[in-house]
Amino acid sequence: PMFGEDLRDVRTGDGSMTGAAGDQTIQLDEAVLQTRLEGGPIVLSEHISTVRSAAVGIWVRWGASHDSVERMGSSHLLEHMVFKGTEGRTARQIALEIEGIGGSLDAYTSREHTACYAKVLDEHLPIAVDVLTDLVFRPLLREEDLEIERRVILEEIAGVEDTPEELVFDVHARSTWGEHPYGNPVLGTAETVSAITLDDLRGLWKAAYRPGACVVAAAGNLAHEELLELVARHFPQTREQVEAPGVPEPAPAGPEEKQVERDTAQTHICMGAPTFPRSDPRRYGSILISTALGGGMSSRLFQRVREELGLAYTIYTFQSFYARSQEPDEGASTAVVGVDLGAATAPRRCGTLRRTVPDFGRDLRAYRRGRGGGGGRPVPEVLCSRAPGRDPPRP
Repeated sequence: PMFGEDLRDVRTGDGSMTGAAGDQTIQLDEAVLQTRLEGGPIVLSEHISTVRSAAVGIWVRWGASHDSVERMGSSHLLEHMVFKGTEGRTARQIALEIEGIGGSLDAYTSREHTACYAKVLDEHLPIAVDVLTDLVFRPLLREEDLEIERRVILEEIAGVEDTPEELVFDVHARSTWGEHPYGNPVLGTAETVSAITLDDLRGLWKAAYRPGACVVAAAGNLAHEELLELVARHFPQTREQVEAPGVPEPAPAGPEEKQVERDTAQTHICMGAPTFPRSDPRRYGSILISTALGGGMSSRLFQRVREELGLAYTIYTFQSFYARSQEPDEGASTAVVGVDLGAATAPRRCGTLRRTVPDFGRDLRAYRRGRGGGGGRPVPEVLCSRAPGRDPPRP
C-alpha cells in the first residue's frame, strides 16, 4: 500500500479483521503502522526484522504541566505509585515478572506526558503488554504506599537541590517560562508533595489514565496485528473520546540572567531561547543545527570549548519541544533550544566560556531571523550555579 493509504482491511494471521468499524490504520513509513482505535488508544509499531527483542510503552497524555500549583508533583508521584502494586500483582511481582525473563521495566514523567515502558525478548511481548496495562489501569493506590513513596520523592527533590548539574535545568525552566506550568519542576516541591493526598492521586488517575488518552508504541521483531490483539485483550473495553488536557498560553519572555549560589568547585551554565513549534517541520532543521553545534565529540562546541580551550569537561546542546507557544503568531507550540555546560568549569573560567559560546550561535540566530521560530531574539537565558564568595562572571 502507498504511504498514508487507509489499511483498514489489513488482516491478522487467521484472516480476521484487525479492528472494529471506525478503527483506522495507516502506513507512516516502510515498516511503521499507526492505528487509531475508535474511542481508544493510538497504536503505533515499527517492525525491525534484524533484532530478537521488542520495546513497548504506554504514553499517557498527562504530565507535570497539568498539575495544579498547589499539587505540583502529583503526576510524578502517581507514576511512582502505580509500581507499588496492582489488582493482580505485588510490587515485587511487577519487578520480577519482567526482570525474571531478562527484560527491563521503567517509567518517567515529563511536562506533558507520563510513560511506562518495557524492553524484552520478542517472544515475551505479551508479558510486557500485560504488565504495562496492569500498571496503568489497575493500580491499588493505597495510603500506606503513599507515605512510603512520598518520602522517596522528598529524597529525590533533596538530591536535585544538592546536584547543581540537575538543579540548573529547573532554574532555567522557571526563568524561561515564568509562572507558566512549563516552569514548574516535574518533581514538585517539598511543600506541594507533602500536601498531596490519596484522594488527589485517585482523582488524577481517574481523569488521566484512560484508554482514549493513551498512545501505545512498540518497536522490534513484532507484527502490528499482534500488538493490536494484545491491546484489545488487555486494555479496558471502554470507548470514549478523550481530549488531551490543555495548558494556558505562555506569555512572551524577555532576556533574563539568574544565578544560584552553591558551595561547589564548578560552575554549571545553561543557555536557552524559544525555537520552532513541536509540530513545525522546521524543528528537524533545528535539531540538525543543534547536532552540529553540540551533538557529540566532533561538534563545534566540544572541539572548541573542551579540546582547544580546555574550559569545560562537559558541553552539549539540547531541545525540549512543547505544545504551547510564547508567540501565538508563530504557531500552536514552541520549544526551548539550549546549551548546557554540565559539570562544566571552574568559576574563574566562567567569563571566558560565556564569551566563547555565543560565537557559535551566530549561524543559529541568523537561521531563526530568516525563517521564524523566535523572532530573532538573542539567546536570553544564562543560568549559573557557582561557588559562593566570588564575583559573578561577566562577559
